[in-house]
Amino acid sequence: MPRDEKNISDKIDHLFRYEYGKLVSVLTKTFGTSNIELAEDVVQEAMLEALNKWTYSGVPENPVGWIYRVAKFKAVNILNKEKYKRQYASNVVHHLQSEWTLEPALEHIFTDKEIADDQLRMIFTCCHPSISSDSQIALTLKTLCGFSIPEIAKAFLTNEENINKRLVRARKTIKDADIPFLVPVGKELEERLSNVLETIYLLFNEGYNSTSGDSMIRFELCEEAIRLAEIIASNPTIKSSNTYALLALMTFNTSRFNSRIDEFDNLLDLEHQERNKWDNELIKKGLYYLEFAATQDEVSIYHILATISAHHCTALTYESTDWIGILSLYDMLIEIDKSPIILLNRAVVLSKTGSPKKALKQLTKIKDNPAFRSYIPYYTTKAELHFQNNAPKMAIKTLNELLKLPFDEKFKPLINNKLRKYSERN
Repeated sequence: MPRDEKNISDKIDHLFRYEYGKLVSVLTKTFGTSNIELAEDVVQEAMLEALNKWTYSGVPENPVGWIYRVAKFKAVNILNKEKYKRQYASNVVHHLQSEWTLEPALEHIFTDKEIADDQLRMIFTCCHPSISSDSQIALTLKTLCGFSIPEIAKAFLTNEENINKRLVRARKTIKDADIPFLVPVGKELEERLSNVLETIYLLFNEGYNSTSGDSMIRFELCEEAIRLAEIIASNPTIKSSNTYALLALMTFNTSRFNSRIDEFDNLLDLEHQERNKWDNELIKKGLYYLEFAATQDEVSIYHILATISAHHCTALTYESTDWIGILSLYDMLIEIDKSPIILLNRAVVLSKTGSPKKALKQLTKIKDNPAFRSYIPYYTTKAELHFQNNAPKMAIKTLNELLKLPFDEKFKPLINNKLRKYSERN
C-alpha cells in the first residue's frame, strides 16, 4: 500500500476506534434497539465512503465532522426510504422525517451531551441481564468499542463463527425482549450497574492478562474498559462508589504497564519491575478515585482490590511492601469472594509474610480446582513457593509438569528463566 494510502487507512482506523461507538449509540437511539444492526451498517458505510473518497481527494480539515455529516445523511435517507417498511420505536424519527424539523433535530441529537448520554444508554443495553454474559461482552466490544469480529474472536480465544452467533443471539434477545434504550433508575440501576461493572472488569482483565495473540498485554482492551467506566462516572445522576473503586483499580494496574514487559517481551512479576517506570500521574489519579470511592459507606470487591493495588503502587520498594496489611485485605476479600484466583493470590501474600510452608498448605487445598488445570500462574506460584521453602527440586518438578501441558508459547521464556534460577540452587 502506498504511504499516503496507509496514512489515510490509519486515520480511518483511528476514527473508527474512537467515533464508531458514539455514532452507533446515537443512531441506535434514532432507529430503536431492535435495529442496532442497521445503526452499525450505517456507520460502517460512512467509514467505507471516507476511505474511498479520502484516498483520492485527501483527508478533509475536519474528518470527524465529515464522517458525522455522511452518517447523518445516510440515516435520514434510510428513514425516508424505509418509512413504511420498518418499525422505529424512537420519538425523534418523526422529527427527522420532516423538512421543517430535520435540521434542529439533527443538531440536538448530535450534541456532546446527547452523545455521552447515548453511550451510557448503550452500555446498559448491551449489558442487560436478559443477555448471556459472554454475549454482553461481545456486543459491548462490537457496538461501543468498534472491535471487528476477528478482533473479538482473537481476544476471547474462539472463532469468528462463535462470536457471530453470540452477536446474533444478543441482538435477537434485545429485539424479542423489547429492551428499551435507557439508563435504569432506582433499585434497578443498582442491580444493572453491577452487571455493567462486571463486564467492564472482564474486559480490562482480558487486556491485562492477555490470553491470546502475541502480546502479553492488550492495551486497547484496557483503554476501552477505563473509557467505559469513565463514561459512567462522569454522569451526575449515577452516584456509584463501586464505579470509582473499579476505576481506581484499573488505573493503578495500568500505571505499571511500562514495567511489566522487559526488552525481550517477557512478562515481569512485581518483584522484578523497575519502579521508576511506573506512571506516577496515573497512581495519583488512582488515589483520587479511591478516595472518592471511600466517601460512600460501601465496601465491595473493587474497593478491596483497589486498596491492595494502592499498597503495591505506593510502596517504595518490593521489600518494604506492607504484606501484613495486604494479607488482612485478602482475608476481608475471601469473605466476599472465595474464587480460586483470589485464594491463589492470597497464598502468594501469605508466603511474603514469612510463611511459604503455610502458603504451600493453602495451595494444596485448592490444587484440584478445575480452573488450575493448565493455569500458568498456579504452577509458577507453586514452584516459587517450593523454592522459597528450600526445595528447588520440587520447584523444578512443578515447572516440568507445566511444560507437559498445552500452554501459550509466549510464556516459555518466563518458565525457562525460572527453571535456570532453580537449577542454580539445586
